[in-house]
Amino acid sequence: MSERILLVDDDAGVRDVVAFPLRREGFEVDEKRDGPTALEAGRAGGYDLVILDVMLPGLDGRKVLEAIRRFGKEMPVLFLTARDQVEDRVRGLEIGADDYLIKPFAFSELLARVRTLLRRGKANDPQVLKVADLELDLLRRRVVRAGHRIDLTAKEFALLELLLRRQGEVLPRSLIASQVWDMNFDSDSNVIEVAMRRLRAKVDDDFELKLIRTVRGMGYVLEASD
Repeated sequence: MSERILLVDDDAGVRDVVAFPLRREGFEVDEKRDGPTALEAGRAGGYDLVILDVMLPGLDGRKVLEAIRRFGKEMPVLFLTARDQVEDRVRGLEIGADDYLIKPFAFSELLARVRTLLRRGKANDPQVLKVADLELDLLRRRVVRAGHRIDLTAKEFALLELLLRRQGEVLPRSLIASQVWDMNFDSDSNVIEVAMRRLRAKVDDDFELKLIRTVRGMGYVLEASD
């Protein structure tokens, strides 16, 4: 499953030289160009790492980071800045940044820092993903709902893990296909619909609260809504 990175910079040239090679390395990259949209995306969560420019229109990167941390989002954050002052770096680290990279930079250095931060973030990852009375244990590869063990195939487990990691977010079929089956989405294929139907039969059918639902024309979402 590809790591998901939020890249925020108001300079389209910087986004291009960072986003394209990151995607080539196998990462999923979402791009934002100002503070308010970055804050909205960061609060929604679902990212493994944020690459955040300090100087942004609308809301500067430090304010974005402070707000993200207040909402309890603990994904690692790499600041990009053109200012090479010690006090600037110290301030950024004090409010929750995990690393700093001074512009201009070589992509090889950025990639090394990204991989280091992702490894560090994984060390702090929860080993049990939960929503309502459903629990997925990543280490023991076990799924339990309301105290009852649910047996899943490897693909069903990967599909449920993706839904849990991004709970509350509508996931399009194209993303599910690339993340779980490592393939491009074929609109003529019903592989995803069949897999989702089987997963629902195991996870939802015997329980009053339904967790997985279809959003017509958009994809699927897992959430504990009434």
